[in-house]
Amino acid sequence: MEKKYRAHLLICAGTSCVSNGSLELRDALVEEIKKRKLEDEVYVATTGCNGFCAAGPLMIAYPDEIFYQKLQVEDVPFFVEEYLLKGRVVKSHLFESPEADQVIPKISDIGFFSQQILVALKNRGLIDPDKIDEYIARDGYLGMAKALLEMTPEQIVEEMKASGLRGRGGAGFPTGLKWQFCAAAEGSPKYMLCNADEGDPGAFMDRSILESDPHSVLEGLIIGAKAIGANKGYIYVRAEYPLAIHRLQTAIGQAKDYGLLGEDILGSGFNMDIELYFGAGAFVCGEETALMRSIEGKRGMPRPRPPFPAHKGLWDKPSVLNNVESLANIPQIIYRGADWFSSLGTEKSTGTKVFALSGRVKNIGLIEVPMGAPLRSIIYDIGGGIPDGKKFKAVQLGGPSGGCIPASLIETPVDYESIAKTGAIVGSGGMVVMDETSCMVDIAKFFLGRNPVVSARPAGREHSNSSRSSKGLPRGKVSLRT
Repeated sequence: MEKKYRAHLLICAGTSCVSNGSLELRDALVEEIKKRKLEDEVYVATTGCNGFCAAGPLMIAYPDEIFYQKLQVEDVPFFVEEYLLKGRVVKSHLFESPEADQVIPKISDIGFFSQQILVALKNRGLIDPDKIDEYIARDGYLGMAKALLEMTPEQIVEEMKASGLRGRGGAGFPTGLKWQFCAAAEGSPKYMLCNADEGDPGAFMDRSILESDPHSVLEGLIIGAKAIGANKGYIYVRAEYPLAIHRLQTAIGQAKDYGLLGEDILGSGFNMDIELYFGAGAFVCGEETALMRSIEGKRGMPRPRPPFPAHKGLWDKPSVLNNVESLANIPQIIYRGADWFSSLGTEKSTGTKVFALSGRVKNIGLIEVPMGAPLRSIIYDIGGGIPDGKKFKAVQLGGPSGGCIPASLIETPVDYESIAKTGAIVGSGGMVVMDETSCMVDIAKFFLGRNPVVSARPAGREHSNSSRSSKGLPRGKVSLRT
C-alpha cells in the first residue's frame, strides 16, 4: 500500500537552484528528517525549475502550499523543528511582497505566480522530471495516445491549424501550416526536429522546459512525426546544457522502456526513434537550415530559401523544425482541443507565451502569460516593478535581432502584431528590463560591437555559446526608441 505522508517538500532542481545548493539542501533535509524519525511522515522530492529563479534554493511545502525561498543547509535543523515538528511557518524564508511590505506564505497568493496561466509550463515545480510516472499522472502521453490511436495525420494537422499555434522560436510561423506543407511534400524519409539551440542573451526558456518537463517535448515530437509521416526525430540541444541533456537522455530511455517510443507505439503500428545531437557552440546553428547542416556533419551555415526545409531539409528530405516551447504546447492542444487553446490569447496570437524575465526588475524568473498581456502587467504585477525606487525606462525583446520598447509604450499588448508595431519582435522570449540608469547608446554599442560584420572578425569565425550567452551576438539591426 502506498504511504500517506502528512507533508511533501518539493525542492526546485533546475539549473539556477542547483547552482545555489538545492541538492545539498535536499540531502540535509532527508538526513535531518531521518534523525527526527519523520521519514514515514514527510516526503522530500526534487522537481524541475519552479520559475522564480532569482530566489533559489526554492521549496514548496504541501499540502499547505507554503513557498519558501533562499533556504540554506544551515537552516535545515531550525526549519524541521519549527515547521515539521511544531507546525509553525518559518517566516524568515517567506516571499516578501514589494508592493504590500509583507510576507506571503502561500504560493497562490504571490503575484509572480498567481498572474500567470500555464500551458507549456503546466508541470513546473510539480513533478520530478526524472520520473515518467509523475508525468503520466498529470495527463502525460494522453495527447500522443489520442493522436496515434484516434486521429489520422490529416486530422492532426487540421487540429493544429485550428489552434492557431505559431512557432515560439521567434518567427511566429503557423505550426499547423508548416506541418501541412511537409506532409504534402514528396520524398522519404521525413524528419521531425526540435531546436533546443537557445542562444539569445537573457533567454533560458527552452533550457528550463527541458530540465523540468522533457517528456512533453518527446510527446510533441511524436505527435508531429505522425502528422507529417516521419519515423525519425532529432533534438538539437546545446552541449552547454548538461542538466537538460541528462534529463532528456533519461526521458528517452524511460519512454522506450514503457513502449511510448520505438516500435509499434501503443500497438498503433507507428514507429518513432528520437536521437540527441549536441550543438558545438555556433550561434548561427539556431537558424533552421544551419542546424540541419550541422546534424549532417557539415559546417553549420544557412542556405538560401527556397527550397524550404518542409520540401528539402535534413539530408535534402522533407523536414519540420519546431522549437522546445512549441513542442511542449502540442500534447495539450491535441488532448484538450484546438478550441481550448485558441480561447487563450488573442485572435491572431493564440495561446500563451513563455518569457525569461530579467534585468532591472524585482522578480526575476521564468513566466508564462496569455498572448496579449500588456507589458505593464508583466513588469509590475508579475515582475514586481523596478527595484530601488528607480523608474522604468525600456524593455528589450527578441534578443539581438529585436529591439527596445520605451516607457511610453508600456501599455503595449505582448502579441506578434502589437510588438512588431513598436519596432521590436516577440522573439523566442527573452525580456530584459532596463531602468533610468541604463544608457541606450551603451546598449546600442554593446550589440553593434559584437556584430560579426561590424567587428571585422575573420570570415567564417563563429562565436561560442559561452560568449554568446553572456554577451550576445546580433544578427540584425537593433531598434532603439527612446
